[in-house]
Amino acid sequence: MKTPIASLLLSVLFFSPSPALAQQSSKDFEILKITPDLTTTAEYSVSFGPKNKKVPKNKEWLELEVSFSWQPKATKPEFLDELTFNYYILLNNKGRENPKGTLLTGSVTHVAIPQAKGLNSVMYVSPRTLERFFEGKIPTTASAAVTDVGVTVTKQGQLLAEASWKGRGQWWSALQQVNGYVLNKNETPFAPLAWDYYEAIKARPAGM
Repeated sequence: MKTPIASLLLSVLFFSPSPALAQQSSKDFEILKITPDLTTTAEYSVSFGPKNKKVPKNKEWLELEVSFSWQPKATKPEFLDELTFNYYILLNNKGRENPKGTLLTGSVTHVAIPQAKGLNSVMYVSPRTLERFFEGKIPTTASAAVTDVGVTVTKQGQLLAEASWKGRGQWWSALQQVNGYVLNKNETPFAPLAWDYYEAIKARPAGM
């Protein structure tokens, strides 16, 4: 006859999920590369408005591109309804008030993600925002603009993958975050470009 303690131990051994199994789903996802870059405002030729309107010289945007893969062992489902990418961008604008720099954060939700390697997500920081945090001047290189970039991938609140540009741990969790300055592709002049290169973005509900 088993004692109550022995029964309890057997229950824990046979019914508690193992750590390896609990983390198995996250291995289906991998952030392959994070690439910060500066890119000039996209320009289009249209016949609209007064011809003598003076347009300022195109400025530089900070572009944060993420290459990732979703390669589960199972063949079904072939698509995921949505994934949310959270971006943590530590600007290299260290000063007396912010000795570590300003941490800008933003998120984008992609839809209809296929099983594949080399999928792409992207977010942007506008020229005016860069001027705002760099005392009116836009840095000349991505390395001058950014100290590090962290990215997490979540699905319904579950963390699936995380990585940083320089390979450090989850450094962003200890810093104060500034929201509202990071834009998804559809919110920028780059919206119609490279349409099939980046994953589709979930449309915002009407009125938002």
